Amino acid sequence: MTNLTVLSDPRVELVFEKYPEFARTKLLQLRNIILGVAEESANVSEIEETLKWGEPSYLTKNGSTIRIDWKSKTPNQYAVYFKCTSKLVPSFEAVFNDTFNYEGNRAIVFQMKDKLPVEALKKCIAAGLTYHSVKGLPNLGL
Repeated sequence: MTNLTVLSDPRVELVFEKYPEFARTKLLQLRNIILGVAEESANVSEIEETLKWGEPSYLTKNGSTIRIDWKSKTPNQYAVYFKCTSKLVPSFEAVFNDTFNYEGNRAIVFQMKDKLPVEALKKCIAAGLTYHSVKGLPNLGL
């Protein structure tokens, strides 16, 4: 456990408030998982919660940006987005296979009705938050 500093842009809270309640609940669960993983990581002492492309986004010094969002065009799903040029999503797919649904090299997509595979997701989040430290490892050390 580290003493995690969370630098939160107040606009993020406004974005969460604009989501329909059913989506907001799921996205806040993802937020709590991200912040919990950051707090448990010995390699993360500070995380910035901000907006990228209007979506709640999480950045660390050693990591790759992680975004979360729900889109009205696909109301039955929500997602965690990663930088598409990174090895993150391809590594998740190699290790976790059909535990998740993937959108190309950029996202893990969840259905509203499905239970989150929390333990596997935590490993993915940890890899994203520490990406620059693990990108040289086979499958990011997952």
